[in-house]
Amino acid sequence: MALDVLAVAPLYQDPDVNRVRLIAQTTKNSTTPPKPLPPTKTKLTTIETKRIMSVLDETIHKVELVTLLSYVASSSKNSEGMLGEDIMKAVREHQDLCQILLDRVSYLQEEERQLQEEEEFEDEPWFRDRVLSIEVQKSHLPPLMQQIKGSTKNIVRLLLGNPQAASLLQVQTLGRSAEAQSFIDSLVELRGFLFEKLLTSPMEARDKTQFVQDITRRNQRNQEIIDTLENELAACVRNRDAEVEKENFVIQELKNHLHQLPKLSENSLLRTKQEAEKQQKADFRASQARVAKTQQEILLLQAQFNSLVVENWEAEQALRKKKYKVETEIENWIQKYDLEMSEKQDEYEELDVIHKEEKLQLEELKRRHDVLVEEFSQIQAEQEINAKKRLEAEQAMVHMVRAAMLIQALWRGYLVRSMLRSKKRKRSKSRVKGKGKGKGKGKK
Repeated sequence: MALDVLAVAPLYQDPDVNRVRLIAQTTKNSTTPPKPLPPTKTKLTTIETKRIMSVLDETIHKVELVTLLSYVASSSKNSEGMLGEDIMKAVREHQDLCQILLDRVSYLQEEERQLQEEEEFEDEPWFRDRVLSIEVQKSHLPPLMQQIKGSTKNIVRLLLGNPQAASLLQVQTLGRSAEAQSFIDSLVELRGFLFEKLLTSPMEARDKTQFVQDITRRNQRNQEIIDTLENELAACVRNRDAEVEKENFVIQELKNHLHQLPKLSENSLLRTKQEAEKQQKADFRASQARVAKTQQEILLLQAQFNSLVVENWEAEQALRKKKYKVETEIENWIQKYDLEMSEKQDEYEELDVIHKEEKLQLEELKRRHDVLVEEFSQIQAEQEINAKKRLEAEQAMVHMVRAAMLIQALWRGYLVRSMLRSKKRKRSKSRVKGKGKGKGKGKK
């Protein structure tokens, strides 16, 4: 099967305390340096870290399924009843695509190898045509690889949709290649590193780094002291060797002198030799005393160094206990704070729900108010129009009343005048009749 090779770099690189090389060799009674404490937490507590680990576990599970596709394709008869017809159909299509890709890649490799052997004909037209044909065929490979990727995703989707088939397939670990198993082991190791990193809090990582730095500084200081003492010891040994060489030279000269003076007495020669041997022994004892003194000083300094290491380790343990106590109190306060904040959050959510309901009611009331304001404005406009009409009608009525009163006054005046005229006429007629009667009586 054609699979993309993924190069996974380590996500976390922590300084290894075991790799810190101690140059100075301690004595058999010296105490070993303290080791850093493991992380205090054993489980993931935050949602983000759990999500990270779940994503990595899901990736490992998918890789385990994908690396077994070649085994399923090679044993299709045995796997068809176990995985189902849909999955086996997808696996066969995937196998066909992978075989096509492999055939094309092998064909292109063979063509490129032949072209490399025929490089002396690179100016020929047929050579350029073959190169162009190879480039065109190479351009067809990315779509085919995308199809293979899509087919792989489809198979994984089908397997995840059928947990029973996925579990049965995952049992077949013998069908996985060594390279795929090595890649899965690397992913599992990466998961362990990531899990340890997620368990380690920033404070613990900082304390661990500080601890390593302190140990390194102590080692450097102790190594400087040991180097100084070794230099002094080497100087003392060189001085002793120089003195011994000088004495040996004197002895050799004396021996030569003795050989040159055979006439000297045997007693004188023996006395001179004894004095030289005494002097040599005295010098040798003195040098041995100085070497012993230097070694005692080295042992004393080494014991002081070990006592300081033990003392500092005890102080560090006390500080760690204090730090653990403080961290426990802080974690308790954080839990208390989280509890209170969760209660506040619940209260806030309840108030928020009430606020949203009241806001909806307020919006409904505003909408109704807007409708009522619009209706009120319409009614007010209608009332203003009716008031204007009523005012105009009243004014018209006043004008009509005034006109009617004027007409009535004129009419009354006219009637009065006409009545007065009629009365005058009647009076004049009665007067005329009276005068006529008086004339008639006078005639009789």
